[in-house]
Amino acid sequence: MPLGHRVGKDVMDGHAADQKLAGTYRDVLDAATESENALRHAQGEGAPGTELRRLSLALQHALTDAVRVAEAAERAAMGPQTYVGEGANAKPARRDADIARRRAKARPDVRVWTDEVDRLRTARERHVLSFRVASAAATASAV
Repeated sequence: MPLGHRVGKDVMDGHAADQKLAGTYRDVLDAATESENALRHAQGEGAPGTELRRLSLALQHALTDAVRVAEAAERAAMGPQTYVGEGANAKPARRDADIARRRAKARPDVRVWTDEVDRLRTARERHVLSFRVASAAATASAV
């Protein structure tokens, strides 16, 4: 008789997918850093508005990808007991998963990922709210 929490195949598949996605975190974060560096470099050189807009959107997409991967890493660190499987007793299973998720968020190894998700979300929102590029029409009429 096995001890511990039994999980279904769908839960293990979701957990494995999150672990695989979490493995790409460093690459996704490097891509976001490169995107930000390209935008800052273009700003410093006085690039046209259309180029700045393209680079701004690229940074926004890179930060969104980084948030998505960090959330997957957080879920993977929490463990398979925090996933809700497909089954007949969905409501009790969802409640058990919610309780396990809240307990897991208190662990130091999960807290690192929770803080990282918060940091990346803040960086993305700060970029979206503070970086505005004049439209191409406004830039052309100002010249």
